[in-house]
Amino acid sequence: MAQHTGLPILQVIDARGRICAPAPEKYIGMAVEAARKAVVADLEAAGVLGTVKDYRVPRGRSQRSGAVIEPMLMEQWWVKTAPLAEKAIAAVEQGKTRFVPEHETKTFMHWMTNIKDWCISRQLWWGHRIPAWHCSCGGITVAREAPAACSTCGGGELRQDDDILDTWFSSGLWPFSTLGWPDKTRELATFYPNNVMVTGPDILFFWVARMMMMGLQFLGKVPFRTVYLTSIVTDENGAKMSKTKGNGIDPLDVVYGATIEQLVERIDIEKPPVDLDDLKRKVRKNFAKGIPAMGADALRFAMAALNTTLRIRLSVERVEKYRNFINKLWNASRFALMNLDGYDPERFEAQLSTAAGRAALGMAERWILSRLQGGGRRGRYRARVVPVQRRRRRDLPLRVG
Repeated sequence: MAQHTGLPILQVIDARGRICAPAPEKYIGMAVEAARKAVVADLEAAGVLGTVKDYRVPRGRSQRSGAVIEPMLMEQWWVKTAPLAEKAIAAVEQGKTRFVPEHETKTFMHWMTNIKDWCISRQLWWGHRIPAWHCSCGGITVAREAPAACSTCGGGELRQDDDILDTWFSSGLWPFSTLGWPDKTRELATFYPNNVMVTGPDILFFWVARMMMMGLQFLGKVPFRTVYLTSIVTDENGAKMSKTKGNGIDPLDVVYGATIEQLVERIDIEKPPVDLDDLKRKVRKNFAKGIPAMGADALRFAMAALNTTLRIRLSVERVEKYRNFINKLWNASRFALMNLDGYDPERFEAQLSTAAGRAALGMAERWILSRLQGGGRRGRYRARVVPVQRRRRRDLPLRVG
């Protein structure tokens, strides 16, 4: 808002979530919620408060604690990505890296041609720490190893930056950092670039693009020649499966089955960082009858049959349908095997090679063989089957051939 209106950008909330200068002295040190109430009370006391209305606004909250995340101005580390993206775009255009399915190339190019500068610093406790050291003189020294002195004033009292690198920055180095880079190792020479990268389309920009930019920048080669994008398994409504949403399906539950009581009890055991009562309500709604045992084959077949797009909308009901289909195949196979006792394929083939042998076949066998021989001519096959079935219902003689 300040940038839009041309006003100065002020920070009035400190790292402890307390009001700080340049806010009025009265509010300094207050918690944010208490300060908001105090400001409203002061406006009302001064007679300048118009009205107070309750309304909902989108407020970010911590997934674990549920605390409101307040906006806070901080200095961040950034990467100018346009020069890096140009190399990745050129590599794809020249065919050095291709995408499967091919239409995802358009998605990749859209991201890269509209790329913005990348903020790579994060305020977390775990990760690769930013390799920058601050001096009391205001100078910043960036180095691979901890420097002995400030590069600006030569002072020795240095403090490393508290931020860590963005996860995707660290992950972007994966194709070559795992092979000994920056040293010129045998593994790096053998396995870089790699042949195929298999991942999901949801991280095409977050990971694949970053790996390509890093690899081309530091080694001058694409990190992989083919990017194979697999499908993403979602719930039946297309939403990502998540424990916190209560819409996740555990493959083992599909294989072995799970009652609704077991699914709810698991929430108390795992205790995900959400409202447990609300999560239990969602699980009871999504899996009111529990999950019946359907076996590994039914799950595999369902996943293969539904894998026609980059999103597999999976549900217990859909797996059940494919389980029923597999059961039909199983029963049909058992019926066929029951009637194959004493069957010798070599002897049967020898019988068909002679006119006398063919004449000895029953009417049903001769009809089946005629249909098998004409199976490649589908139009003729369908046209001839219908009248045969009708004549059979009328108990008329069958014409074979």
